[in-house]
Amino acid sequence: MYADYAYLIVGLPVLAFVLCLFVGWHLPRGGGFLTALATFGALVISLGIFSEIYPDKIIHQSMPWFANFNVGILIDPLALVMLLMVTFVVTLIHTYANGYMNGDPGAARYFAEAALFTASMLGLIYADNLLQLFIFWELVGLCSYLLIGFWYRKPSAAAAAKKAFLTTRVGDVLFLTGIILLYNNMASLNLALKPGEYLLQFPVIYAHLAEIPPAQLTLIALGLLGGAVGKSGQFPLHVWLPDAMEGPTTVSAMIHAATMVTAGVYLVARMFPLFYAAPHGLTAVAAVGAFTALFAATMGLTAFDIKRVLAFSTVSQLGFMMAGLGIGAAVGTMAVGVAMFHLIGHSFFKALLFLGAGSVIHAVNTNDMREMGGVGKYMKWTMYTMLIGSLSLAGFPFFTGFFSKDEIIVIAYEYGVLINFLPYIFLVLAAVLTAIYTFRMWFSVFTGKERSNYGKHESPMIMIGPLVILAVFAFGFGFAAQSDFYSYLDSNFEHYDVNFEELSVIGGHVLAGEHGATEAATGEHAPAAEGEHGAEEAHAEPWYIQILPIIIAIGGILTAGLFYWDKIKKFDPSQVTGDNDPIRKMLLKGYYQHEILTGWFAEGVVYGTALICNTIDIKLVDGWLNWLSAWVMGFAQNIRKVQSGVVQNYVTALVLGIVVLVVVISLAKEVGLA
Repeated sequence: MYADYAYLIVGLPVLAFVLCLFVGWHLPRGGGFLTALATFGALVISLGIFSEIYPDKIIHQSMPWFANFNVGILIDPLALVMLLMVTFVVTLIHTYANGYMNGDPGAARYFAEAALFTASMLGLIYADNLLQLFIFWELVGLCSYLLIGFWYRKPSAAAAAKKAFLTTRVGDVLFLTGIILLYNNMASLNLALKPGEYLLQFPVIYAHLAEIPPAQLTLIALGLLGGAVGKSGQFPLHVWLPDAMEGPTTVSAMIHAATMVTAGVYLVARMFPLFYAAPHGLTAVAAVGAFTALFAATMGLTAFDIKRVLAFSTVSQLGFMMAGLGIGAAVGTMAVGVAMFHLIGHSFFKALLFLGAGSVIHAVNTNDMREMGGVGKYMKWTMYTMLIGSLSLAGFPFFTGFFSKDEIIVIAYEYGVLINFLPYIFLVLAAVLTAIYTFRMWFSVFTGKERSNYGKHESPMIMIGPLVILAVFAFGFGFAAQSDFYSYLDSNFEHYDVNFEELSVIGGHVLAGEHGATEAATGEHAPAAEGEHGAEEAHAEPWYIQILPIIIAIGGILTAGLFYWDKIKKFDPSQVTGDNDPIRKMLLKGYYQHEILTGWFAEGVVYGTALICNTIDIKLVDGWLNWLSAWVMGFAQNIRKVQSGVVQNYVTALVLGIVVLVVVISLAKEVGLA
């Protein structure tokens, strides 16, 4: 029954977009209730579909579009958990926004753009083919540009929007290149497609991966990874994400928790069989993700803008998710469940933290943590809900982040045993820094003395309500849903009969086997380790590896408390670092990325190269052509003088010509007679 209305999951937010755009100006709060109702309706339909197809069914609807392309809906375990997460979290964000954006003169425009943003993300999730996914992918990018630059009269907001749009376009070009390469390879196979099958449909791609040359698979995987790096803010295309804070806080919550940035992780998870089959594909994913996790965490240590701290945290946690997927090179498909579980858990506690930050900013009218302090005395609900979100982000035992992020760290150890320990080391260090910068933020905002004169009031209930609901999920979701979630996600690719043993031969993977490790090159491929996912664990990690994440979380929180919590404070941050500390300066400047990318690369290399090319074009190419043109024009001007238009001159020339001709003929005859 609900499956027949799957199209409304996107259709309802699109309808809200149209209504808010054209009549929202005449509705209370800019028509924001329409956007909230539309996403709530999409949530109800998603829940209905879940009740119909859980645990072993999928929905696949398709219709032809043109040539070898189609428009379709694919709802399998991977898509369904994303649909449930996005509709649930975004419904709460839109509800919160009805209070946060109240009184803003552009509220109708905001809710229209937010509705289109939601529709684009939902369309991306349940697309059944790569081209359709890419179209919605681009719409998500457009909406992010509009929402980040919502306050476009503010120069920094306009600049941030352009930066986000242009940076993600780099990744999108790589993504499109990957799609073209994949299409060309699929077309060259001359497949006999059955009715209802199309070249870029995911089931068709999965079924024929083994027939594509490994070198081509690697190029395709790198192209798709480039798209994911841009959208999910991985190094080096992460620079747009911290600047996205220039939009309203609700936009930050949507982008950083539930929508845009999760699209890149979802793409890699959706195309996991391709990355698995591509030699070095997952290795690249693991390397990029682990480095990004540590790189962004270091910058979170020194940021003073509360939203910017959370932005660096998002980049870092996305790195954890990417690294979790890349670890699939050692543990197989269980990596998809682990990474996606962290994605879902992260959406709850990061949306909670961003909305909590918005509640604080709404009350104190500043983003700067140095001007806060003691806020908890007046904002109890915000303080305690943000405490739950902070504990979850730090990976404190029994909170959602503990069950999701720390599982990635544990299986990264397995990846280290079999392949390379560097991602594991990076993730451990990133986890330590995460706990420190998260509670540096919480202690600085809610505890201690007041450092400025600000409004002493709690936010209205329309804003507090979503915080409480998200806090419940940030606390209990991991404990309640981990084992069921893993077993459900592990079955995703079983619906398509993907032969991972065959793909492991192509990709040359080392898998965790029954006796430790088995080389793919030997041809004896053991099944992937499943850990807590319902099957026997291939081999148990040492006890100290399993408890290390707990030590990290508690140790990081205590470290932050010793510097920033007035009740146990033992050290002053100035004792460790000062304004002249070069490392601190580097972190505050974000490793001088703006100076390198803008000042050196864009203005120096790109503009300098353009200037040289322009000089060559003007002086050499245009100069030679201009000289040739001038010579031809000069010659033509001299010839024109003969064409005077005076009849006497023409008659004179004719007579002279005849005389010359007669003389020449006469001379020729004499010479001939002689």
